[in-house]
Amino acid sequence: MDFRLTDDQRVLRAGVRELLEGRFPRERLRAVVDAGATVVDRALWRELGGAGFFALRLAEADGGVGLGLPEAVLVFEEAGRALLPGPLVATHLAAGVVAGAADGRAVVTALDAAGQAASGPAGPLVEHLASADAVLVIGGDEGDGEGGEGDGGDGGGGGIGVRSAAGLVRSARPVRSVDPATPLHRLDRGGGPGRGERWSATGPAGRRSATRLRREAVLLTAALQLGSAARTVEMAVRHARERSQFGRAIGAFQAVQHLCAGMLVRAETARSVVYAAAVTEDASEVAAAKLLADEAAVRNARECLQIHGGMGFTWEADVHLHLKRAWVRAEQWQTVAEAEEELAAGLLAGL
Repeated sequence: MDFRLTDDQRVLRAGVRELLEGRFPRERLRAVVDAGATVVDRALWRELGGAGFFALRLAEADGGVGLGLPEAVLVFEEAGRALLPGPLVATHLAAGVVAGAADGRAVVTALDAAGQAASGPAGPLVEHLASADAVLVIGGDEGDGEGGEGDGGDGGGGGIGVRSAAGLVRSARPVRSVDPATPLHRLDRGGGPGRGERWSATGPAGRRSATRLRREAVLLTAALQLGSAARTVEMAVRHARERSQFGRAIGAFQAVQHLCAGMLVRAETARSVVYAAAVTEDASEVAAAKLLADEAAVRNARECLQIHGGMGFTWEADVHLHLKRAWVRAEQWQTVAEAEEELAAGLLAGL
């Protein structure tokens, strides 16, 4: 199997990077962070929708771009590199299901109803709930199973549905987030569907099982982590070349070189696994992708902080923003423990 990118995929990746550098440069990121803005930028969201970000995998007959999961991974990797804020994964998954999601007119967040069982009596966390128009609910036991059909044996995994964000936010409480650009709300444990509401859905998402939809969310989140991990490598290397100590660039010191080399190895290892999982869509490979991407994003950000010295921890530097976003994403959709359990189950099934 050839995992090398095609010419079209390289053009897509370059085009998305150019788009984000123009529409969401560092100055815009800093403006969001410095202002403490926790509301999704609707103008930017519509620009992303107009560029096909959310409708990338929607069929052309349904008004989408008609590409696949490997292309979506490339796009989300670039979004992670730019620290683009907002419920990107949920809105992308909701394209064709929630009116306005595909073209960016609607902001959609997600509730992983089944995957958040480990949250215990405290209830699950939902990002950008106050800014959202709708909530994509994945994996609720109350679903009628409609979403589990036609998925090539993935199983139902619960229902798939859509709820009003305004209805859910009334039963939620804001939680202070370590990432200043990712506001969080915690739902009450009893915050399931209201009387008469259904968790099943029609359309492209309704034809996929909750299990598969959650798997795609895990992989796209891993792609965001991969982009952040690769970006912190670039930041560390640039700083090592520019910063001088004892009359020499700090990149000339072996200890700094070893840190940069380790960061690069982690990022490239994660990249190969994330790209492979996008092609195979195998559950174990997706879990491995999330596990390695989380590690690369968090550890690379930590070591980038170390290379930057004390400056890396200060508010005016961008390094700490990558670490904080990586911490938040590591807890989304599939945690380290859940990924390890998935991998163990796959290994045992092969015995």
